[in-house]
Amino acid sequence: MLDPLATVTDAFTSFLFGKVETTRLPVRTSTGQAQAVYLPTAAPGLGDSGVIIGREVYSGKGYIYDPFQLYGQQLPAPHWLVLGESGNGKSALEKTYVLRQLRFRDRQVVVLDAQGEDGVGEWNLIAQQLGITPIRLDPVAAADGGIRLNPLDPAITTTGQLALLRTIIEVATGRGLDERAGFALKVAHAYVNETINDRQPVLTDIVEQLRHPEAESAESMNVDIDDVRAWGLDVALVLDRLVDGDLRGMFDGPTTAGIDLDAPLIVFDLSHIDRNSIAMPILMAIVGVWLEHTWIRPDRKKRIFLVEEAWHIINSPFVAQLFQRLLKFGRRLGLSFVAVVHHLSDVVDGAAAKEAAAILKMASTRTIYAQKADEARATGRVLGLPRWAVEIIPTLTPGIAVWDVNGNVQVVKHLITDAERPLVYTDRAMTEDGDRTHELAAEAAAAERAAAARESPFADEPYGTAATYGSSESTVA
Repeated sequence: MLDPLATVTDAFTSFLFGKVETTRLPVRTSTGQAQAVYLPTAAPGLGDSGVIIGREVYSGKGYIYDPFQLYGQQLPAPHWLVLGESGNGKSALEKTYVLRQLRFRDRQVVVLDAQGEDGVGEWNLIAQQLGITPIRLDPVAAADGGIRLNPLDPAITTTGQLALLRTIIEVATGRGLDERAGFALKVAHAYVNETINDRQPVLTDIVEQLRHPEAESAESMNVDIDDVRAWGLDVALVLDRLVDGDLRGMFDGPTTAGIDLDAPLIVFDLSHIDRNSIAMPILMAIVGVWLEHTWIRPDRKKRIFLVEEAWHIINSPFVAQLFQRLLKFGRRLGLSFVAVVHHLSDVVDGAAAKEAAAILKMASTRTIYAQKADEARATGRVLGLPRWAVEIIPTLTPGIAVWDVNGNVQVVKHLITDAERPLVYTDRAMTEDGDRTHELAAEAAAAERAAAARESPFADEPYGTAATYGSSESTVA
């Protein structure tokens, strides 16, 4: 029913001003033209210099990331944490990221490869493609002349050698080294370094000196020689495991000649080591200190240290402390540490919760692939993710992840080139089933490329194997 007052008001207004109501004619247009009417909005990107990761899902923009380019202005630290359950694309992301970083001439990468396939580490294909021989740490091969890393290598400072020996013992025993055992180790190490000049000292020399200490060692502290021997017995037994136990051969001799620390990619193949044994954190400690003193140098190179199965590091308080020190090199010597972990609960609820929190705090970049809802909520609480990001993590499909770069949170689809695909495809054992499987995979890849070409913001720009933007060289901001 019409309102009489409104009718009278409309009539009076029309009499004074004329009819003001207009009729809007329909408009026919294409979706391509209509998109200008409602402009899309998206979070700002990270710049256009570095390596391309893929595209931002909601805006379709290319997603480019480089911790060395972003450091200082957008990133307080260049370290990166990658999370997610198996089968969602973590491995493919790491490998393409490394391949694309190596397109820059001032990059160098070390990978601790803890996962194996077909009897070799999963980085073996990439190493072969680049003409690199992985450093395969294998107790069986080491006994027959395989790779050795000497904790007493003269390239490591005397202080570094003693710190490494202490860390090995603390990791193996699960407790700190007490003052008396520490004293016995210190005097044995000092005596070995002072008296052996015609060759590299080795662990066997330390073990022998701990079992049979010199009288001078006791006299210097006015203690009985039998006390010094008793204090060093447990230490000798731990080190003996590296000399004559299940880890023999890898660390009880001079460092193998010919290890090229100037190669663009250095791969430590740990796939023959039981990942759940105490051997893994011991290996991590030895490799970490060895790299600290022989690889990280003030030569203006940008170095990336990527660790698979990183919870083996963060879950051990003593090894975590060692790697905390390595992370601090990020600002001074241009080191980016990349830790790959399946579940955050593996580390934040472990024995090294304090050290894990410190390492997580240093990682200004966090990439989270699909997780179960309860795990996603726990991850969100620890990392401080926005609610919307936490809610979509369980719904993510393989290849898509939430990226949090110092508070800039976006959803990114990782793109893989044709040249990279054979090198990053690491689940052959589960998927190979004759030639037809390869045909189906090729068909699926072709369909994916066609879809990407239709959706990509770079549809008019070739996406080559280099996959890099900006100059061929870069410097830390």
